Amino acid sequence: MRWTQTLIPTLKETPAEAEITSHKLLLRAGLIRKLSGGLYTYLPLALRTLHKVENIIREELDRTGALEVLMPALQPPEIWQQSGRYETAADVLFKVRDRARKEWVLGPTHEEVITTLAAGEISSYRQMPKNFYQIQVKFRDEIRPRFGLMRAKEFIMKDAYSFDATDEAAQVSYQKMYDAYGRIFARCGIKSFPVEADTGVIGGKFSHEFMVPAETGENDVVYCESGQYAANIEKATSRGPAQATPAVSTGPVPEKFATPGVVTIEALAQAPHSVAAHQQIKTLVFLADGKLVLVLMRGDDQVNESKLAGILGTTQYRPAVAEEIFQGLGAHPGSLGAVGVSRFPVYADELLRNGAGMVTGANEDGFHLRHVDISRDIQVTNWADLRTVRAGELCAVSGLPLKIQRAIEVGHVFKLGTKYSEKMNAFFLDEQGKSRPCVMGCYGIGVTRTMQAIIEQCNDKDGIVWPLAVAPYQVCITPLGVAPGSATMTLAEKIYEELTQQGVEVILDDRDDRPGVKFKDADLVGFPLRLSIGEKSLAKGEVEIKPRGGQMVLVKAEEAVARLVALVKESGGAHV
Repeated sequence: MRWTQTLIPTLKETPAEAEITSHKLLLRAGLIRKLSGGLYTYLPLALRTLHKVENIIREELDRTGALEVLMPALQPPEIWQQSGRYETAADVLFKVRDRARKEWVLGPTHEEVITTLAAGEISSYRQMPKNFYQIQVKFRDEIRPRFGLMRAKEFIMKDAYSFDATDEAAQVSYQKMYDAYGRIFARCGIKSFPVEADTGVIGGKFSHEFMVPAETGENDVVYCESGQYAANIEKATSRGPAQATPAVSTGPVPEKFATPGVVTIEALAQAPHSVAAHQQIKTLVFLADGKLVLVLMRGDDQVNESKLAGILGTTQYRPAVAEEIFQGLGAHPGSLGAVGVSRFPVYADELLRNGAGMVTGANEDGFHLRHVDISRDIQVTNWADLRTVRAGELCAVSGLPLKIQRAIEVGHVFKLGTKYSEKMNAFFLDEQGKSRPCVMGCYGIGVTRTMQAIIEQCNDKDGIVWPLAVAPYQVCITPLGVAPGSATMTLAEKIYEELTQQGVEVILDDRDDRPGVKFKDADLVGFPLRLSIGEKSLAKGEVEIKPRGGQMVLVKAEEAVARLVALVKESGGAHV
């Protein structure tokens, strides 16, 4: 490809909309252009890289025996109602109507569609295992699109779905995909690692996310340096904080005391009351499926809303407002507690179990209760791990201090079990002729997100540093003189043709522009190898080869093609 024949609209300045490095480089390197919030056009270079990522995914999934299909993006709402996600996933669904005013859903994912297919096509254990995958545009009604392709309304995703006859066989399918993901991201040239994850609205028995470390990532990953434990902070657990919850009662019954104007954990910890945060019970009130629920945390802990959603069994919940709280409990936030409460469900964090000598709100404005023994004074409906882990707490596996780092999620694998197959009638006959639901798994990779994650991890002060396997072009030939018939352009044309014949992907920068502009653009776009041909070096029979981010070397002009082919082969990125 010749530079003048394609479209690479590089920018000197960063558009104001770009917040993180990869988003800035996507725009500056001429890879994407914004149409509207969360909607982008992929320009020629970006599309080349996306196709390479897709091909790596296809090769690795085909290797596992997965079968590629293509399902409709437009889906009838009835199947979402059948699965129950028409309500639980309502906040992300795009809904449209046709000319007959019939409603349709634009698919953010395809569990319902594939399970409907399986229900009609799989009837015997002999037809399994099966794993179907597709690479398709998805739609998600993001309330706040940001970070370019990281959180967009429209994106490209690979989603796969496995069907097995037994739980043990489903685990084998899960492991195959888990292993394939590691190979996919390694081939894309990025460092990634799997972490335990929350199953979210997709649901299922358990899941793992594949994360790319990045300071600007949207996810917090908790890990210990032994490598024995890593989890998304939404799922992470620990041995708890160093300071234990009090477990010795200091009085026979709760005692009310006045706390005028004290409505925060911090205020109660100060004189004259001086009740340490870990000795306080924080009472949070939520409205879940239209009903009030109380959530109890230790005063120095924060509730983890993903864990809470899992315990409540719904994503349809929100913090109750002051009026709703007062109507239910007779007090305003800051004076709330669960002592004597029986009208509403009470969910308590495990760290509070056996807590005694605690302080909590009295459900009377301006008053608190001391000497609270949780097992004696509070009717707890459900005990659960509801807290957010903090850095420095000890790992439950290794006993080492936990660390937290930012990361970008690029893939997610789920062990679904029979959640969808039971609801959507995907049953089969086992060896005894008994009807059983298929055991499912689902597996997603954000293709466009992966491209941006590569840029976020692979860049320097001059621009993108593409891994060779996913670079838009592997070699950029930069003649410093482009006049037709000139020695530099004649050699450039000759090398271009020879490299192309050998399967190396080459772009020839035939622009009549200053060398500095060409070099800066090549570095900004991030071509892995640059061949420069100038009159002075060519007079000595030499040309310059410079790996992106590496040192320039002089080689004989007649050796340039062989040297470049060897460099491409060494990096595993050639089709030769």
